Amino acid sequence: MGRESEKPGRARPTPLVGREDLLAGARDQLDRGGSVLVHGPAGIGKSAVLRALAAEHAATAHTVLRCSATESESHLPFLALADLLGLVAADVADRLPAAQRTALESALTGRGESTLERDGLALRLAVLSTLRALAACGPVLIVADDLQWLDPASTELLGFAARRLGDMPIRMLCAARTGSDPRGPEHDRFLRATPPDTLAVRVGPLSRAQTAELLARRGFGALPRSTVRDIHRTSGGNPLFALELGRALAENPVPPGPGEPLPVPTSLRALVLNRLEALSAEARRTLLVASAGARPTTALLHAAGRENAEAEIARAAALGLLVTDRDSPGVRFAHPLISAALYAEADPEERRSAHAALSTAASDPIERARHLALATEGTDPRVAERLGEAAAAARERGAPSVAAGLGLLAARHTPPDAEPGPSVWRLQAAEDALIAGETDLARDLARQVLADASAPAERVRAWIVVIESAGHALGEVDAAYPQALADAGEDPRLLALVHYQLAWRATIYEGDFAEARQEAARAASLAERAGDRRTELMALAFQAQAETLMGHPDAPATIKRAMREPQDPRVACDHNGVGAARFRWLIMSDRLAEARTTISALLREVRRRGMVESEVHFLRGLAETELRAGHCARALDLARESLRLARDTGIGQAAAAMFTSLAEAAGGDVERAGALAREAVSRAEDHGDQVYLSRALGALGHAQLVAGDAAGAVRSLRRVRDLEEQLGVTDPARGRWHGDLAEALVRVGEPAEAQRLVDVTRVRASALGRESVLAVLDRAEALARAARGDVDGAVRQLSSARDRLGRLGYGLEEARAVYALAGLRGRRPGAASYEEAARLFRRCRAVPWLRQAEAQPVAEPGTPTAVRAGASPGAEALGGLAATERQVAALVMEGATNREIAARLFISVKTVEATLTRVYRKLGIRSRVDIVRLAAARRAE
Repeated sequence: MGRESEKPGRARPTPLVGREDLLAGARDQLDRGGSVLVHGPAGIGKSAVLRALAAEHAATAHTVLRCSATESESHLPFLALADLLGLVAADVADRLPAAQRTALESALTGRGESTLERDGLALRLAVLSTLRALAACGPVLIVADDLQWLDPASTELLGFAARRLGDMPIRMLCAARTGSDPRGPEHDRFLRATPPDTLAVRVGPLSRAQTAELLARRGFGALPRSTVRDIHRTSGGNPLFALELGRALAENPVPPGPGEPLPVPTSLRALVLNRLEALSAEARRTLLVASAGARPTTALLHAAGRENAEAEIARAAALGLLVTDRDSPGVRFAHPLISAALYAEADPEERRSAHAALSTAASDPIERARHLALATEGTDPRVAERLGEAAAAARERGAPSVAAGLGLLAARHTPPDAEPGPSVWRLQAAEDALIAGETDLARDLARQVLADASAPAERVRAWIVVIESAGHALGEVDAAYPQALADAGEDPRLLALVHYQLAWRATIYEGDFAEARQEAARAASLAERAGDRRTELMALAFQAQAETLMGHPDAPATIKRAMREPQDPRVACDHNGVGAARFRWLIMSDRLAEARTTISALLREVRRRGMVESEVHFLRGLAETELRAGHCARALDLARESLRLARDTGIGQAAAAMFTSLAEAAGGDVERAGALAREAVSRAEDHGDQVYLSRALGALGHAQLVAGDAAGAVRSLRRVRDLEEQLGVTDPARGRWHGDLAEALVRVGEPAEAQRLVDVTRVRASALGRESVLAVLDRAEALARAARGDVDGAVRQLSSARDRLGRLGYGLEEARAVYALAGLRGRRPGAASYEEAARLFRRCRAVPWLRQAEAQPVAEPGTPTAVRAGASPGAEALGGLAATERQVAALVMEGATNREIAARLFISVKTVEATLTRVYRKLGIRSRVDIVRLAAARRAE
C-alpha cells in the first residue's frame, strides 16, 4: 500500500508488447473516472498490464491504496484489508463513529474478536466511511492484484464499499485470474468486488509476431524463426510460458532435432503437470499417446491399444488437463503446454513406444511415416524411403513445412553411404522450408549441405537457397554468386539457375533493369538448351516483368512466350512466375477487372499449396487492385493481412510496409502511413535494395502529400524521380508518383517545374497507352494552370479528367479530381462542391480524404460563413457549415433521427451527435427544433 501526492503529467513505462489496444481502452475508462478489471489465465500478463496502468494513473491520485494477495495467505481474514487501509486508517479514524472505528481497528490489528458475523454492519460501514474520508481529500486509486487470492472477508468488504461509491472520485484497478476460455463467466464473480460500471478487460494471447518481439526484447532474438514458431505454438501465446521456453532453449547448447520436443523447463512442468498425480499410470500413458499424435481422437487411441481411453479421457478432463467437446471426436489438451510438458517428461523409451503404436494406428500415410521414424533408432534406409514418399505427399497437399520436417527425419535415418544420401534429403527440406517461409531453417540446412556435399548440382542448389533466403538483403550474400558459378562449371542447366539469380541481383542490388533483362534472357536460353522448362519459364517471367517496368515494347511478346505450353503448375502460380508477370502487365494497362480475377485465382492456388512467400506478394497485389478501384477499406484490410504475414515470416517486410502505407493513406490513418513508409525506406536502405527504395520513397511522398506536407512530398518524390532514371524505369504506371509530385510542386509554388514533369511523363504514358496515368497528369496540370491564372481552362481539364477516371474505374482518383474542382469553386461558381467530393470519398471509404473534404466550408462566394454576433440565425447561415455538418442538418430538417442519419451517411451515431453539437454552436441555436425552424424559414422564402 502506498500514498502519493498528485503530480503533473503522466509517466509512460516501456510499452508492453501486443497490448496497445487493450491499454487504450482501459486508459479511456480510467480517465473518465471509471474502474477496470483486468483478467485472464495464469502467465498471460495481467500483472504487467496492471502495473503499467497503475504507474500511469498513480500521478493523478491523491491517495493510492494497494494490495496483492497470495494463495498461501488467502485463509487469513482481513489481510488484504490491512494491506489497503493499514497505513491510512489512523489519518481518518477521528472522522468515524466510535462503533465503526472500533470494528475497523479490531479487524486491521487482529486484536479482539472482530468478524463479519459479529461486527458485520459496523465493519462494512467503517470501510465505506474510510474511503469517503480519503476521497474528500482528493482522488483515490485502489490497485488490487490477484483478486482470486483475496481472503473472503476482505473481498466481501471491498465489494460492499465498491457498490456504494457513487460519484466519489475513487477508481479501482484490479486483476484476477480467470480460465483459458474467453467466454467463461468467472470474471463475473470478481466484478462483484468492484463498482457497477467497471470495465472488464480480458488479456488474450500474443500473436506469433508479438511473441517474437517479446523474445527479442528479453534477449532471445537470436532464436531461429522456426523455433519461435514452435515456442508460440507450445506456449499458446502466453508471454510467461514463451519466455520460459525461450530461456530454456537459449541455455540448451544443442537445439532440438526434427520430431524432438522443446526443452520444457522444470518450472513449467511443475505448473501444468502437478494434476497428473491424480491419474493412474495407464491413464498417463494414454495421455502420452495423445500428446504424440498430431490430431488425436478416441478412435485413434483405441487403435493404438488404449482400451480404456474414454474413461481415462473423462478423468483427465475432470482434472482440467483436457477439454471435451460433444460435437467433436478430437482429444484436445486444455493448453498446448500441457501436451508439450507431458511429452518432455516421458523418457525416450516411452516416447518411442507411443510412436510405435501410432505408426500402425494412424490412418494418414504421412502420419504413419512420421511416427515410424520417431519410433526407430539409428539409420534405416527403408524408413528414410517411407519418409521421402511422405514428404512428397505433404508437398503435393500444400504443406511444405510438414514436408521439410519429414525431409529432415529422412536425412537422420539415411546411412552416410546411401544413395540418395543425407545431403539430398537436407537440400530438399531446405527448399521446402523456403517455400513455407521458414527462411532461417532453409539457410541453415543449405549451409550444412555446402559443408558436406561435393556434387555440383547439389552445391548449386544449396547456393541458390542461401541467396533466396536472404530476401532483398542480397548484399549480405554477394560472395555466393561467384562460388555458385564456379560450382556450375559448363553445365547449361546449372548455369541457367545461377544467371536467373544474377538477374535478381542486377535488379535489387545494382538497380540496373537493362542488365537484369539481359541476365534473364541468358538464363532462359541456357535453360531451353538444357531442357529445363521450369527454369526457362521463371526466367521468361522475370524478363517480362523487367520489360514491363522499363516500358520495353517486347513485354507482351515475352509474356506470350512464357505462357506457351508445356507449363509447370508451380511456376504458373509463383510470385515470380508468368501469372504474376501477366497480373503486373494487366494492372499497369488499366485492365482492373482482369487483374482482380487473375490475382484472386493466384492467391487461392498458393494458399492451397502452402506457398507462403507467394501469398504475401499476392495479398499485396489484390490490395493494390482494390486500391486502384477505389475500394479503400478492402484494400486496407488486405494490406494489413499481408503485413502481418510478412512480419510473421520475415518475408518481404519492406514491400509489405510500403504498400500498407499507401493503403493507410487512402483509407486508414495518415500518421501510420508515414511511419510505415519510413520503415520501408529504412529497410530498403539497410538492404541496399534500390528497387523497393524508390517504391518506399513514393509511398512516403504520397503520405506526406495527404498529410498536407507538400514540401516533404516534393523532397521524397524528387528522390524517386532520380532513382527511377538510374534504374531505367520509364513506365509511369509502375509507381504512379508523377501526379503527386506535380501537385506538390504546385502547392509549394513551383508550377513551372510541375508543368515540365507533366510534359515529359505524358510523352511516355501516351506511347504506352497508360490512360489512367494520362488522366491523373491532366488533373495535376489543371492545378498548375489554375496557379497561372487560367481557371476556366483548369476547370475544363479537371472535369474531363474526372469523367475519364470514372469510366476507367479509378474511384479514388476520380474523387480527388472532384476535390480539386471544389477547390476552384470560390474562383468559378458552379465548378463543383466539397459535398460532392465528400460523397465520393465516403463511397470509397477514403477516410483521410473524407476528413479533408468535410473540413472545408461549403458556402458560395459572398455567402456569410457564420452568424453575426447578436443576430438571429437565418436559413442563409447554413452555408457556413462544413460538408458533413450541412448534410446532417439537412437530414434533421427532413425529420430523420440520429440513427437514421448515421445509417444514411455511413457514420456512427456518436459522430452524428458530435456534429449536431458543432452545428448548434455555429448557428447560435440550442436544439433540433431550431434547425427545423430554419427549414421553415427557408421554405417561406
